[in-house]
Amino acid sequence: MKKNSKEEIIQAAIFLFNTKGFQGTSVRDIAGKAKVNVANIAYYFQNKNGLLEYCFTHYYEEYLKELEKGMAVLEADAFACIKKVVQNIVHFQSMNLHLTRFILRELSLDTQVVREMMSTYLTKERYLLSEILEKGISHQEFKKVNINFFIIQLKGLLSMPFLNSQYISEVLHLFPHEKYFAEKYILEITSWLEGILIPSSKTLKQYNEAVPPLTLKNVPVRRSKQKQAGGGSLRYILERH
Repeated sequence: MKKNSKEEIIQAAIFLFNTKGFQGTSVRDIAGKAKVNVANIAYYFQNKNGLLEYCFTHYYEEYLKELEKGMAVLEADAFACIKKVVQNIVHFQSMNLHLTRFILRELSLDTQVVREMMSTYLTKERYLLSEILEKGISHQEFKKVNINFFIIQLKGLLSMPFLNSQYISEVLHLFPHEKYFAEKYILEITSWLEGILIPSSKTLKQYNEAVPPLTLKNVPVRRSKQKQAGGGSLRYILERH
């Protein structure tokens, strides 16, 4: 038995599940791709369903760890928190592209393992995202939004490039596994978050603080040598730059 045969089995399974589908992949296919004996798969995972469950649980354990890292800044700043969560999730999915694609595709099916994921890991994900939104709304950092519909939109943005990576690369010529894509996409989602969540009054206040209003105190003036009709005092001309 190879020292790293378990990891080789997992990587072989992810590749074959992506290319042939779960139902179209046999235990012998996985063993052949991993160059291990079929008995090795039984030793680690019992059967193909056990291997599928392992892929799901391992993925969502790591996924939620990334989400929870972002939650660490919630008390200080709700918007910084949601930005950090998005950043962590995008990088995680980008670095685990093939597994992410397979997991997201399987989630569309009504199977026992999917229902288990829904009632455990994905329910916890919804709880954490709702906590961020509720805190931001209650402290008037965020606009009042429908939390469920916000989560639908956010999940769509987070999943689309990785679920449809073939379309993204072949049609749009973008590559979700690359660091450049992840960084650029994070900026785009952040811009969307600002438009959806940040109150317009807060945005205006930030703009006014950055660009002070024009006043007579900070506008240069010069005296005109031209006298007004009827004589008298000099007139002042504002010079706007």
